[in-house]
Amino acid sequence: MKAAVITQPGAPDVLQWKEYTTPVLGDIEVLIDVKAAGINRADILQRQGNYPPPPGVNAEVPGLEVAGVVVACGAGVSLWKPGDEVCAIMAGGGYASQVAVKEGQCLPVPDGLSFAEAASLPETVFTVWSNVFQRARLQPGETLLVHGGASGIGITAIQLAHALGSRVIVTVGEEEKGRACMVLGADRYVNYKTDAFEKVLADERVDVILDMVGGDYLAKNVQLVNEEGRIVYINAMEGSLVQLDLWKVMQKRIAITGSTLRGRPYAYKHALADEVRKHVWPLIASGAFKPVIYQSFPFEEVARAHALMEAGRHIGKLVLVAD
Repeated sequence: MKAAVITQPGAPDVLQWKEYTTPVLGDIEVLIDVKAAGINRADILQRQGNYPPPPGVNAEVPGLEVAGVVVACGAGVSLWKPGDEVCAIMAGGGYASQVAVKEGQCLPVPDGLSFAEAASLPETVFTVWSNVFQRARLQPGETLLVHGGASGIGITAIQLAHALGSRVIVTVGEEEKGRACMVLGADRYVNYKTDAFEKVLADERVDVILDMVGGDYLAKNVQLVNEEGRIVYINAMEGSLVQLDLWKVMQKRIAITGSTLRGRPYAYKHALADEVRKHVWPLIASGAFKPVIYQSFPFEEVARAHALMEAGRHIGKLVLVAD
């Protein structure tokens, strides 16, 4: 088979699509003939040498989500059979023509979706569901603020929160991105490059904040969030070492939390997949939530895809597709 291999830490061109060892199938794993793979910010960091995968996970080949056709099953697999069309979440190795994934980390490709659309779902949907709806307990009628509304995480959070009855505000760096978020269901946007969001939104009752920025955003989030508010972190692109006014946290009874998904145990990911299938897949079937693909690239052009993601011009997801 072939895979996009990180030949050394560095710029996008260190990724090379070349011959690679076919994965060995475990007892409860399925072998997927990959038709598409989603691209995520974590893949960029891994390529740069700044985000190594968990122990035991392939460090040479990035990729956290795929879609394709099951071609073989381990002896202990009971959920799938050869010929099934699935999408799956992984801890790495997804930029390849074949991958081995534990059966409980797979979901059926939703009816009517292409493999590219299905491949864009697992990482963002699992992350948003676990953090916004499980950890932060967003409720219908509450207001969610998403920093980075036009990102893959952002467009997922907007649509899910809107579909489940919450009000959504986003921060973006361009007016075009803000308008796109409104089309997807956001009620308001703030351009953080031209306005201080914590001042513009001072009169809003923000109940939950989803933040992937970190840095000085924490103090601004604490200033802005409502009493009994929840702030949840899934990244810290502007820094993880921060200053915090604990009196504000205590006075407003704010819960500050966060998580990473990549290194969580299989049992957790299996249970999360069941939750996503129960709560999110029906929203896809009804049309309330739709994948947003900004651009697709052949696997051979993975370096060009990474360069586009680093440029930050995209709205939604970037995806690699097989010929």
